[in-house]
Amino acid sequence: MRSYLFVPGDSPKKMTKAMQSGADALILDLEDSVAAGEKDKARQVTRDFLNEATGASGGPRLFVRVNALDTGLTDGDLAAVMARGPYGIILPKSCGGADIARLGAKLAVHEAESELADGVTRIMPVATETGASVFALGTYAGSSRRLLGLSWGAEDLSADIGAQTNKRDDGQFSEPFRLVRSLLLFAAAAAGVDAIDSVFTNLKDLDALDRECRESVRDGFVGKLAVHPAQIPVIHERFTPSPDALAHAQAIVDAFAADPTLGVVSIGGDMIDRPHLVRAERVLARAGRGQP
Repeated sequence: MRSYLFVPGDSPKKMTKAMQSGADALILDLEDSVAAGEKDKARQVTRDFLNEATGASGGPRLFVRVNALDTGLTDGDLAAVMARGPYGIILPKSCGGADIARLGAKLAVHEAESELADGVTRIMPVATETGASVFALGTYAGSSRRLLGLSWGAEDLSADIGAQTNKRDDGQFSEPFRLVRSLLLFAAAAAGVDAIDSVFTNLKDLDALDRECRESVRDGFVGKLAVHPAQIPVIHERFTPSPDALAHAQAIVDAFAADPTLGVVSIGGDMIDRPHLVRAERVLARAGRGQP
């Protein structure tokens, strides 16, 4: 999945509009976009929307962002939505693999009560929203078979560490946040799951979003969180492999398939070895033409 669009969990109008956005996934949000006094309303609205939209042919996959485990609200969130079978749960302010295991145990109970297949509900944490969570990034590997990917967040993290901003004057992330972004990539690789880039909050600057997406793809992210439908076409353009990239990747795969004993091949005058093959297989997998 290339795009994950956040939608306030208390707005049926925005949910309906988001279904037409073209996003690969919607994140129905019960956390930050919902005021404290509106949580019960948001649960009901989200439950009703899931009941209507889950299983719709050709539609986006539906996730729910619950409130963090330490808020005392998570169980109520799950009780409201799990019977409707969301594709996955987004866990904010996750503090490592132990939190994923804890959430997984809760999901297993709800799946059994709702007669859903055991393990069918995926989990993706926002894994870097506190200073402490950064030190636990290495614990996601092996934490749960439900783990779909790792995403990172800079807004809550900047508040937690007391940063005045998470961006430099040129609009790029400042060094502490660039470090966290890199560590998230390594953590996702160690866990064998997708790395999903953080939100871009300037809704009007689509050119800057495009630059950030190009950098994300270059560095190894396979998708991006979004906060507005207008961001979806930009994200899809950059996170969809180009025809040239697909042709090059297929040439690499074909060359090694022709003689599996080879350790190195030459394509277009470039030396291509096994790490290039792994990269090529991932490119084709992103386009639905192969296996990662």
